[in-house]
Amino acid sequence: MQSIELFAGAGGLALGCELAGFCPQLVVEWDKWACETIRKNQMHDYPLVSNWNVFEGDVRGVDWNSITEPIDLLTGGPPCQPFSLGGKHGAFNDKRDMFPAATDAIRLLRPKAFLLENVKGLTRSSFANYYSYIQLRLTMPELVRFDNETWMEHQHRLQSEYTSVGNKDLTYQVVSTLVNAADYGIPQQRHRVFLIGFRSDVDAEFSFPSPTHSQHALSRSKSIGEYWDRHRVSKRKRPVQLDHTRLGSREDLESFSHPWRTVRDALEGLPQPVQSESPDFLNHVLQPGARSYPGHTGSHLDEPAKTLKAGDHGVPGGENMLRSPDGSVRYFTVRESARLQTFPDRYEIQGSWTEAMRQLGNAVPVLLAQKVAGHIAEHLSAAEIREKGALRRERRKSA
Repeated sequence: MQSIELFAGAGGLALGCELAGFCPQLVVEWDKWACETIRKNQMHDYPLVSNWNVFEGDVRGVDWNSITEPIDLLTGGPPCQPFSLGGKHGAFNDKRDMFPAATDAIRLLRPKAFLLENVKGLTRSSFANYYSYIQLRLTMPELVRFDNETWMEHQHRLQSEYTSVGNKDLTYQVVSTLVNAADYGIPQQRHRVFLIGFRSDVDAEFSFPSPTHSQHALSRSKSIGEYWDRHRVSKRKRPVQLDHTRLGSREDLESFSHPWRTVRDALEGLPQPVQSESPDFLNHVLQPGARSYPGHTGSHLDEPAKTLKAGDHGVPGGENMLRSPDGSVRYFTVRESARLQTFPDRYEIQGSWTEAMRQLGNAVPVLLAQKVAGHIAEHLSAAEIREKGALRRERRKSA
């Protein structure tokens, strides 16, 4: 299946799509360090990125007429700063709002499906009308905004067309879902919005994949000792346990969802970092200077990490620190942060510590992308089988 990746960053979403069976025809990213990350891994013959055609520049500068093959899936994570809780909340007034550009690409490429990801802040009540507008634009990408038209005026036209009976040309069935990445096996509490659309002629019968991991299962695993035994933590170093009878037995654990993955789970096998490059682990260098203060206390070792953030002016300290059981804190190394975002260990992140952490803070967790894109691929394949079956039945009727 053929795909196009917009706003690729360091490649988290595109890597997940590649693992799910999609072949990117073009990978678009404007940040030079993110492009350098992808190209450096191509130079090192990392197989998942070896055939990627990288376009370094503004997505609005791409000549979409150069794409000659039909596209099955268009993906991307438009810049989140216009909607982020830590940003200026400019939304449609922020020049970094790239949802219009993504919609234009969908209009021109007419993919069978699209997958767009963004921050939870997009769903806030203050953005409710604009969020509705985004979904309407994605539903009817051919009803373009006029040069002299405000987004609210355009929204009114879209609403009128959406509720009319006439031919709507190219349309998509759009679903939106707010997820916590920890519920899908990512060792990080990362709340994100997924906007997924299928072209109206594709009988996808899609629903978002169900969660596979839970906080309750993690609590149960700790309570019965399975978690601590697995990590070889001595009983004297374990915290006070909850009532075992309430959480069930070790045998019961197998009948429930999987436990949330923790920072300890993610970092298993990594040595303690030092202030020099490790010959065995890429990007695993200690960054000094971490300190804890109210509101910035780091991620606990035995819970999923807090959301890794990119930061507008350097790396936010509290979200990108590890807090050990003894209360001490240190910054996550780039490799540790890559583990929390489920990037493969062989995948090297380029740039200074700040630049590398910014790339990771902006990324989609690779394994979450794989699960969602894989689910889309299954439904696209099933839709194609149903379509071929319907055609055969029609031929038999007319024979």
